[in-house]
Amino acid sequence: MTSGTYDTTLVILSILIAIAASYTALDLAGRIKAASGGIAAGSWLITAALAMGGGIWSMHFVAMLAFQMPGMEVSYDVGLTILSLLLAIVVTGIGFFVVSRSNGGWVPLIASGVLMGVGIAGMHYTGMAGMQMPARLGYNPVWVTASVLIAIVAAIAALWLAFARTGFLQKALASVFMGAAVSGMHYTGMLAATYSLDHAAGHVLAPATFTPLGLALGIAAATFFILGLAL
Repeated sequence: MTSGTYDTTLVILSILIAIAASYTALDLAGRIKAASGGIAAGSWLITAALAMGGGIWSMHFVAMLAFQMPGMEVSYDVGLTILSLLLAIVVTGIGFFVVSRSNGGWVPLIASGVLMGVGIAGMHYTGMAGMQMPARLGYNPVWVTASVLIAIVAAIAALWLAFARTGFLQKALASVFMGAAVSGMHYTGMLAATYSLDHAAGHVLAPATFTPLGLALGIAAATFFILGLAL
């Protein structure tokens, strides 16, 4: 068994990404019902899903880069990493779509929130499965369950807030709550993971081209830029 440490700067950066993505998505999703036509509503839906799903994935990846195990090089399977990104965007889009088409009520909200929360948790664990390193991953089922429940609660809250009539201050406070919840889900999921050294378990695809800090800053800068354009 081995353990690691977190880069505090990258942890803070990951939380800020989650907050910024939450605010952007809440602002954009609120325009779906207000859109005058189907094409306009669809455009806002896609943009909101990209902002929320892409932002959550970016937070997740930066937070993974924040976790460092001394003496162990880690690379990422490109296919699984892309799959985790697509999963986050698709489940977020489905959640926004169902709630925007419903006439209110808790049933579609909770059903969509459960689907979206499980999908976000799936994104996290898919991304974790994409880690390639000389160690085997194991999980504590209690903490895994806790991370999924946090994701579901955060998703239900996000969907409710997205279509509630709120002003800037309420939206900003909601974004802080959402960002903290999304981050809490990720770090709870990381707490669930155990790493057993096994040089036959995986391998590094290639020598690292970027340092974790440099890669994380690049992803964060691109994310903030895209979220700014979306707003």
